[in-house]
Amino acid sequence: MSKAAILEHEKDVRKDNGTFDSRAFTHHTLSSSHALAAVFDHTLLKPEATREQVIRLCEEAAQNGFACAMVNPAWVSTAHTALAGSGVPVGTVLGFPLGASLSVSKREEAVELVKLGAHDLDMVLNIGMLKSGLNDRVQQDIRGVVEVAHDAGAIVKVILETCLLTVEEKLRASELAILAGTDFLKTSTGFSTGGATPEDVALLRGVAGSRCGVKASGGIRTLADARAMLDAGANRIGASASVNILHELNQTK
Repeated sequence: MSKAAILEHEKDVRKDNGTFDSRAFTHHTLSSSHALAAVFDHTLLKPEATREQVIRLCEEAAQNGFACAMVNPAWVSTAHTALAGSGVPVGTVLGFPLGASLSVSKREEAVELVKLGAHDLDMVLNIGMLKSGLNDRVQQDIRGVVEVAHDAGAIVKVILETCLLTVEEKLRASELAILAGTDFLKTSTGFSTGGATPEDVALLRGVAGSRCGVKASGGIRTLADARAMLDAGANRIGASASVNILHELNQTK
């Protein structure tokens, strides 16, 4: 299924009151391996990842029609070349995994990454500033990356690192990210004390409604994990086990 088709389906499953209909989206997404593949960011962010492994990741992304191939910044150019003509975009991370970089560094990193061919920019918000109540600075930090990305036709997913936040902080971070123009709220880096949970995904979707997407990431290894995240309101999933999860779905058909 093409990215345009997925976007159209997301519009179709929004309820009349503007909320996102997770049940309908889940039903459609699990109806075929093509539909499920289209919501996966196929991910390789290990620091020891080699060029050979990155190219293999891109080959798998192209073969299966994943939403993107997510790699570390140093491999964006390699991934862009490997995916040329496939229709699958390159995703990458910035301010990763701590989110504590200077805002100007995040913005400059975004500038360079889109030049190299990145389309999906997953940025970590400044968690310490959020916890300090510096809401304006948190929002400006995000907006600096969003402006660069959107000017280049790219998208941004803001990683909240929900395992480190209170419920109030999750709600506030979500609203700040949406006000800054993010395209997705994302649960986790996968490098902290916990990953995605259905409860956190549902909370983020409750704030987002249909204003932006929700990406579940961190610890999603099985079809049951993916289903739980979709049921909770995710419309994008980050995983390194994407191929195995597709195989699981095919075995149930």
